[in-house]
Amino acid sequence: MKEIQITPYNPDKKQAWDALVKRAKNATFLFRRDFLEYHAHRFEDFSLMIYVENELVALLPANKTGNELHSHQGLSYGGLVLKKEISFETVVSILKSLLKYLHESKIKKLHIKLLPKIYHLLPSDEMDYLLFKLNSQRTRCDLASAIDYQNPLKITSSNRVRGLKKARKNNLQIRKETDFTPFWNKVLIPNLQVVHDTEPVHSLSEIQHLQRLFPDEIHQFSVYDGEEIIAGTTVFETENVVHLQYISAFHKGRSTGALDLLFHHLIAEFANKRYFTFGISNEQQGQKVNKGLLHWKETFGARSIAYEFFTIETKNYPLLNTVFL
Repeated sequence: MKEIQITPYNPDKKQAWDALVKRAKNATFLFRRDFLEYHAHRFEDFSLMIYVENELVALLPANKTGNELHSHQGLSYGGLVLKKEISFETVVSILKSLLKYLHESKIKKLHIKLLPKIYHLLPSDEMDYLLFKLNSQRTRCDLASAIDYQNPLKITSSNRVRGLKKARKNNLQIRKETDFTPFWNKVLIPNLQVVHDTEPVHSLSEIQHLQRLFPDEIHQFSVYDGEEIIAGTTVFETENVVHLQYISAFHKGRSTGALDLLFHHLIAEFANKRYFTFGISNEQQGQKVNKGLLHWKETFGARSIAYEFFTIETKNYPLLNTVFL
């Protein structure tokens, strides 16, 4: 039996952590330490590093609340980050050791939000099977929308076609910006306050800090009518996927077809990717789907993908002894 060692992350291990994220089969830049730590003051970090025979093969970005561990609550997705070459048998062994480690550390539950499969660089469904073996509870499921560039649907919605024509008639312009201030202060924050009585997850200073750290991955595209910003979107770009993290337009942006022009441009701009995603359309912790929002995304040719959440009782780790014949 190979020796498995589990150790809490510490800053001395940043280089090793980030190196594995870059070569993992199921990771994005959101798992890099610079991204995880921009909001370190909000969470009690309890990220773990897993070694087999002294080789780092897996990571768990995580934070602790009481006697429970969460696949990091500051991220949209998470789970075990795995080295590309890792075998299923090794994943079974490390997950068993991980749960035993947590159980002996008086942590009763591990909450996992799986990385959606469109982000996988190689087949990586080990956890799907092992969650079944562990009698895990599926606690939430969100519905997002994605365009598959290898199987694109033609945009036939008359509303989208009319919106694009209207935007062109109005001579609207798209700008790629490194300053997020106009979009945040003049569109996103006011719009969220009026429509949803809420604020962006990222403050202006946080998103600008993250963009400086990840200039090749985080982008801002805005739509202008002359010198007036009327709509925009913030893009997170990963190896397989371009994801619209924020989308917002005031009435003038909606009435002039600004978002139709913007998405027509971006869908073509990122055609070298595999997927183009609009994010989730859920409310009430996944229990309800915003029908109008989902339909709007589907008119661009997007179709549904799932963001899945599970809870594992750490005491169940012996169940993994029954995986193999």
